[in-house]
Amino acid sequence: MRGACDGGIASFLALALFCLFHTSCLVDGLLKCYCDICTETNHTCETDGYCFASTSLENEVPTLARRCYDKVRFFPAPEYSIWCNTNSTLRGPDDVEYVVACCDHADFCNRDLRPYLSPRKSRGGAYFRHADYLGRVPPGDDPMWVTWKMALTIAMPICAICVVVMVIYHVRMTRRRPGDSDDSQEAPDRPILGGVTIRDMLEMTTSGSGSVGLPLLVQRSIARQIQLVETVGKGRFGEVWRGRWRGENVAVKIFSSREERSWFREAEIYQTVMLRHDNILGFIAADNKDNGTWTQLWLITDYHEKGSLFDYLNRSTVDTNGMIRMALSIATGLAHLHMDIVGTQGKPAIAHRDLKSKNILVKTNGTCAIGDLGLAVRHDVITDTVDIQLNNRVGTKRYMAPEVLEETINMNHFDSFKRADVYALGLILWEIARRCNVGGIHDEYQLPFYDLVPSDPTIEEMRKVVCTDRQRPSIPNRWQSIEALQVMSKVMKECWYHNAAARLTALRIKKSLANYGAIEDLK
Repeated sequence: MRGACDGGIASFLALALFCLFHTSCLVDGLLKCYCDICTETNHTCETDGYCFASTSLENEVPTLARRCYDKVRFFPAPEYSIWCNTNSTLRGPDDVEYVVACCDHADFCNRDLRPYLSPRKSRGGAYFRHADYLGRVPPGDDPMWVTWKMALTIAMPICAICVVVMVIYHVRMTRRRPGDSDDSQEAPDRPILGGVTIRDMLEMTTSGSGSVGLPLLVQRSIARQIQLVETVGKGRFGEVWRGRWRGENVAVKIFSSREERSWFREAEIYQTVMLRHDNILGFIAADNKDNGTWTQLWLITDYHEKGSLFDYLNRSTVDTNGMIRMALSIATGLAHLHMDIVGTQGKPAIAHRDLKSKNILVKTNGTCAIGDLGLAVRHDVITDTVDIQLNNRVGTKRYMAPEVLEETINMNHFDSFKRADVYALGLILWEIARRCNVGGIHDEYQLPFYDLVPSDPTIEEMRKVVCTDRQRPSIPNRWQSIEALQVMSKVMKECWYHNAAARLTALRIKKSLANYGAIEDLK
């Protein structure tokens, strides 16, 4: 019975979304079109597809045609035709050029369509042509068209989100057992919508890049349905739990109310446009929850059962391929953070400011994802400023770059923060390299500077070792006889130069490791 219900709901959702984006959900299934060659039917034809108008150009003489376009002629698929969806000039038999305009919003909608081929000079002196409307203001310039386009752009995503939320609510209500309360944290084994996962929902409600995350109402709905299972970590901000949502594992980072600023900042950074990436911890939702005694601040992300890189290296070793794969994935994630993507849906450059092995998660395929963005800063490329938030937290002393320890870092220059991240990355690469097992030989796991400072060093102790004595983690001689470790040691040395400007960029590190990996694959 439940399977039938889920199937019906899924069908309803698909139909609702189709009708939302395709206005021609006709009652009788046929659309009437103006047909210039249908003299016997009073210039009328009927179709289950589109009405169209086309203008062809042969010997520089334009010819206009208006007719029906049936689904049986759709190509490449019965549900979709590239013929009606291309913006380019098409070329037919005998080298005839033509353009097409299709419509399906009303009967005889093609009566006013008059696509034309307009010559425009390109830089090379050749011509290109495009479809438009003869005798009318081009759609892109018509104020009424612009208004409608803006309204549809805003309304359609909102309507889609409303449909998703209503279906989620309907399924939740139909699955509730008698006596269940609205705040129940019951987590059924089957995902919501009979198979729709959190990742599916992210893809439905964001752009293709997953740029801004789920709507706030959906985030809250997910957060209120999570069942906490076990603690998997603790830190100065609070605790990390493994939770279950509709049969899926999620990580729940619970901040104390005193850390509200950190919670808000991290949630804000995670929802930066275009941030979603395979090597950045996947954000799902943020919510504040009142447990009756105090307010908990939840940050919900993807769950990675292998835990942090720190935990993983403590209990496991890696081979040379695994070492390079890990290092490359971290460098790739950092390069994406540091990258400034220009455009209307662009991404600002972001610096992490607290990069360390405890803030990196290990995925099941052996690659890594960078997490804990609570201290991150963004670069405003227009004003060339850094949006540093007021925050009581500082980075981890052991991983602080010399200029941070000496307080000589230029806080107004964004590249300064990126270079400090690269210094920390060099220390992380050293941690991974120590656990590289070659011929049964490897080093025990240790934190950077384990032999030079205590377990919880002060700023002064780190400053003496890193800045005054200019010491760095020791590199065993045996690494020079193993090509992969030799590559890693060269990269890490170029990450922790005292002069910040001399350090490699994250993108350069990524390319160096990728090139080595490609060479190994060819051997």
